[in-house]
Amino acid sequence: MGKADFLSPKAIGNRIKAKGLQKLRWYCQMCQKQCRDENGFKCHCMSESHQRQLLLASENPNQFMSYFSEEFKNDFLELLRRRFGTKRVHNNIVYNEYISNREHVHMNSTQWETLTDFTKWLGREGFCKVDETPKGWYVQYIDRDPETIRRQEELEKKKKQEMDDEERSARFIEEQVRRGREGKDPEEDPVFTELNRESNEEKVAFNLGSSSSVGPIKASTSLGPSALKHTGSTKRKDYSHTSDSKGKKKKSALEEIMEMEEQKKMKSVRVDNWLRPDIVVKVITKKLGDKYYKKKAIIREVQNKYTAVVKMIDSGDKLKLDQSHVETVIPAPGKRVVIVNGQYRDAEAILECIDEKNFSATLKIDSGHMKGKTVEGIAYEDFSKQA
Repeated sequence: MGKADFLSPKAIGNRIKAKGLQKLRWYCQMCQKQCRDENGFKCHCMSESHQRQLLLASENPNQFMSYFSEEFKNDFLELLRRRFGTKRVHNNIVYNEYISNREHVHMNSTQWETLTDFTKWLGREGFCKVDETPKGWYVQYIDRDPETIRRQEELEKKKKQEMDDEERSARFIEEQVRRGREGKDPEEDPVFTELNRESNEEKVAFNLGSSSSVGPIKASTSLGPSALKHTGSTKRKDYSHTSDSKGKKKKSALEEIMEMEEQKKMKSVRVDNWLRPDIVVKVITKKLGDKYYKKKAIIREVQNKYTAVVKMIDSGDKLKLDQSHVETVIPAPGKRVVIVNGQYRDAEAILECIDEKNFSATLKIDSGHMKGKTVEGIAYEDFSKQA
């Protein structure tokens, strides 16, 4: 029977079948050939090319197995790193995505018999963190890239600097509270006494005088239940009047300082978006070509918090860039900058000096109610040159 025509239904069906995954037992790893059924695999095993490959493998079988094992391990770890990063994931999910590639290296040609053996081996060799659960084995990739480790160290330094700022603010508030308490006279605690009769025949009377203290004293007039009710209502009116007067009392200097510190603490919360108009940034993406890479631009407009319309300083071209495609620009000492993130966000300042060891700078604020204050330890990414 002749070969089917190119556009015939049979030929189209054969091409569709050839694109998809076939059964693993009909795959020859040495020849890298996938057969469609048992008869095709049998014919392939009897072919001359397959026999030559087997002769080559019989000369040094360990070499071929090591090669296939290394290829399988590298491809599996690369997929785990790119697809899932350092997240904890089920090993079978990663394996299913790996074998979806038609040209993958099959596990039965490697040194590992099962996926569980391979997962345990990854844990022993230190490539991943593995743990067994009732649902199966989970893997978590360990990223040892020097660039990733450097970024993590920088993030830890930033968190430490933020904690130092909060601790300094807390100590300042405690010091102000202590000074405020030292300036006031110590308050005397009220002494409460029990109301007792000296004798059963003695009458208990209350004196409604100007004094705030109430005690059991003798008086010429005895008070009945109605008078006591009137007295209680009078006291309630006096207390309500006192509370109203306290509510309208003017805030003390200590309370104002505490309120200002609370506002500063609220501002210290960092945000993801730092773009703002009229600052100088540097383009760090290579997708636009060498014409714009590492070139400086001025932000003219900010859209949707994370998108900026910039104007290139050299060419004057206008571009629309994402926040991840630009970075802040550190000018020379003495130049004006704008703080774009952190506790003093949106404040204009003057760059006094740069601490290259800690990737930070010392700024002197030049605007707002904190004008003239010098702040240290401001990270490079938290301020940029003013346009």
